[in-house]
Amino acid sequence: MSAATPSDTPGNTPPAPDAGHGGAALAPAGDIVVLLSNAPDLLLAKRIAHVLVEEHLAACVNLGPAGLSMYMWQGVLEGSEEIPLTMKTTLARAPALIARLGELHPYEVPEVLVLPVSGGSASYLAWVREQTRPGEA
Repeated sequence: MSAATPSDTPGNTPPAPDAGHGGAALAPAGDIVVLLSNAPDLLLAKRIAHVLVEEHLAACVNLGPAGLSMYMWQGVLEGSEEIPLTMKTTLARAPALIARLGELHPYEVPEVLVLPVSGGSASYLAWVREQTRPGEA
């Protein structure tokens, strides 16, 4: 006979992932992605964020505090302060967002990483989808 684990015993059932958070339902996010990039200064970061949200390419763009980026560029070690950008959109809108970012960005090779989202608040994920629906601009 095997011993019961704490989660198997009555009264020790772990709470649902969304318990205690206003009843928000946790949902898979299959079509939602997060894009990471950066900008060379705060003014340009704000402009990029404004355009991407206004054109419904991103539901939200978060600007982080300036940080030092170290990288090799054309064989030379470079270091510069950059403003990190975190953008939330759908996988379907990501190519248009990347193209628009390329138009707005001064770098020859701007950083663009597309990361999958495994899940999130059902209401937030629905909001991202609604905000990035083509034709909303």
